Amino acid sequence: MSDPALRLNGITKAYNHGKPNEVTVLRGIDLAVARGEVVALVAPSGAGKSTLLHIAGLLDTPDAGTVAIGGTDMTGKRDTARTGVRRRDVGFIYQFHHLLPEFSALENIILPQLANGVARSDAKARAMELLAQVGVAPRAQHRPAALSGGEQQRVAFCRALANGPKLLLADEPTGNLDPETSETVFATLMALVRDTGLSALIATHNLELAARMDRQIRLEQGALSV
Repeated sequence: MSDPALRLNGITKAYNHGKPNEVTVLRGIDLAVARGEVVALVAPSGAGKSTLLHIAGLLDTPDAGTVAIGGTDMTGKRDTARTGVRRRDVGFIYQFHHLLPEFSALENIILPQLANGVARSDAKARAMELLAQVGVAPRAQHRPAALSGGEQQRVAFCRALANGPKLLLADEPTGNLDPETSETVFATLMALVRDTGLSALIATHNLELAARMDRQIRLEQGALSV
């Protein structure tokens, strides 16, 4: 059996260590996301889901526990090694698109590929292919301000997938959209994930969307439950 795309063991995280207002956010989290599996992380606001995703994506470090991406234990790795794995193997999607406003939709997808050493011509071809998949190719030369909210988020999806990651981490990816646009954007996201065989951990408070994923887990009071 192959290693899971993501494995967390005994993850704990607290803030304001040793102070009267110390807050423990994560308490011994164990989680495995299998290759090709889409897992819904359901949690109320403030429950620590963003912290968990940041640790899973090597943007933050736990106080205790281990994080393995594709079978590679990243515990104690130097920042350069963590950055390399994050850039190559992990894609991030946030509630707000965070596109660079001075660049076009196309350029926003080209840039992370250039940072990963891809030739510009190949990066452009890959970006146009992704934009076509999500139905935004005709808007490739538009800057984010000229795009609708749904279009902006679909461009953000393309950016997250630009370098062909193995693992996708999404934090309320439709939370900033109206219900109709949310449905369209979520369907696009799921189609992209299925078409590419990605593993995904998607945080959401929308139970209807969560039910359409392979598995649901809940984060409450710093612990996971099914």
